[in-house]
Amino acid sequence: MRKVVSNTTPILSLLKINQLHLFEALYGRVYVPISVWEEIEAGKNGTWYTDLKLLPYFDIVTVTEPPLFQSDELDQGEKDVIALALELSADLVILDETLARTYAKSLQLHLTGTLGILLKAKQQRLIESVGPLINHLQANGVWISRQVANEVLKLAEEL
Repeated sequence: MRKVVSNTTPILSLLKINQLHLFEALYGRVYVPISVWEEIEAGKNGTWYTDLKLLPYFDIVTVTEPPLFQSDELDQGEKDVIALALELSADLVILDETLARTYAKSLQLHLTGTLGILLKAKQQRLIESVGPLINHLQANGVWISRQVANEVLKLAEEL
């Protein structure tokens, strides 16, 4: 089984559009550092909130290895996701934030993000189309540049 580690933003994004089940459908099990879980728990009063500990496909874990780098530019969750990915020799890291992705790439980690999940879900026929979900993300406050949205829509053969 592949080892997949996720950061906060992709989880929150899929929660906001009622597509959290795609984590299980695509990856089976997803590792989440405690710091990421805590960030999600901070939004307990949100209408989209779900306790990840109640979902069997999320494994909330403690990061035992410190990050290989010190950076004030990344938040604790991002640092822990990268550290956990290295600790587990993860096959895939799910990150949306550009700077965190840059750090992860420099460590040769294999990456995807929220839009990559949606593309893969369409390819595997788990969802019908990506476009309406991109619109739903944007309507729920997720910023996606027009250029990136168009690139994803082209890859999904919807543009």
